[in-house]
Amino acid sequence: MSAYSHIDVRPISGALGAEVRGVDLTRTSEAAWEELRAAFLAYLVLFVPGQSLDPVRFAKAASGFGELGFYPFIEGLPEEPHVFRLVKEPGERKNFGAGWHSDTTYSDVPPKATGLYAVEVPEAGGDTQFANMYLAYETLSDGMKALLDPLRGVSDSTKRKGGGRAKGNSYQGVALKSDARDLVATHPVVRTHPETGRKALYVNELHTTHFEGWSRAESEPVLDFLYRHKSRPEFTCRYRWTPGTFAIWDNRAAQHYALNDYHGQRREMLRVSVAGDVPV
Repeated sequence: MSAYSHIDVRPISGALGAEVRGVDLTRTSEAAWEELRAAFLAYLVLFVPGQSLDPVRFAKAASGFGELGFYPFIEGLPEEPHVFRLVKEPGERKNFGAGWHSDTTYSDVPPKATGLYAVEVPEAGGDTQFANMYLAYETLSDGMKALLDPLRGVSDSTKRKGGGRAKGNSYQGVALKSDARDLVATHPVVRTHPETGRKALYVNELHTTHFEGWSRAESEPVLDFLYRHKSRPEFTCRYRWTPGTFAIWDNRAAQHYALNDYHGQRREMLRVSVAGDVPV
């Protein structure tokens, strides 16, 4: 028997991820919202196809999962400052979000969740992969857990672009805030989820530079192992977008990777952050 009576939840892999059917996010009952939030914690990433959302409605739908936050570097839309557009035009080669990561771990208070809404997608390509960081931690050996549990990882917003991410007027097709500055934050390598109590691996190759108190050279072999380990296929799911799909994922226990395999085609998404808390 299904655990849900107001929504239709369909898992898409054994590790994480589910589609939710039979829901209109612009007129959803509180009982359905309670089940959506429970499914969010259970599956880590939810996909709700068949929605008709503008930026304001998109933000309102995302706010059902918590108070909205702001992305530190990118200007929001005039009609809804929490939301910005991610567009890759046919002539562009780079995309936004390539590489396995949790969002903005270089912030002192990273977001609880990230939402995406598909406006236009390629005929093929442009999928997003997700990985379960509970499983990434739980499948480590006892010896590796003992090593990692007390460690803290340093994340730097400049790592990916050699010091240039927060500089200039734009970054991969989106306008940067004029007062953007480089960010560095330190967080537990293994964080405890504030709602489920489960431990999750919390390092990522886009932003984590080293362990606190370790040199980068000393940190690199362990981090390289963790980067390979946490994206093992059995920890992941992959989603093919259709226009009108709303997605929300738990940034505290899931990582994602936006695939860049659709050169010559256009892709447009709306993005929003749900405010989080200090990782512990």
